[in-house]
Amino acid sequence: MAVADLRKSEMMAHLLDALDAGKDIGHYGRLVFAMVARHFLSEKELIEYLQKDRDCSEEDARSLYQQVQGKNYNPPRRERVLQWQQQQDFPICPNPDDPDACNVYKDLQFPEEVYEHISEYHEQKES
Repeated sequence: MAVADLRKSEMMAHLLDALDAGKDIGHYGRLVFAMVARHFLSEKELIEYLQKDRDCSEEDARSLYQQVQGKNYNPPRRERVLQWQQQQDFPICPNPDDPDACNVYKDLQFPEEVYEHISEYHEQKES
């Protein structure tokens, strides 16, 4: 069910398909995947998916998961995904010309604490 939920996002479906095909989705592709998927998959499932990337060992996958989880990273905004995409070969956002593409906040429903964390961040930034 959780993978099906992730597939509601065209970008996440694109990343899932690439991982299932054993493609190297790049450092930022793996980072984006982990930042979003950690809210839908178990630690074990997320690490198993990352390892499908031919350039990602179990140790690398576990380390990335622990970094994202430990720092409680929010899923990235579309603008950040597009910035990161420019720094690697693999296209994280399959349709960057569509202004609605790769906005995981439009496509997916995250746990309430994600939205609260974002609100707190913006409140702190304004003070």
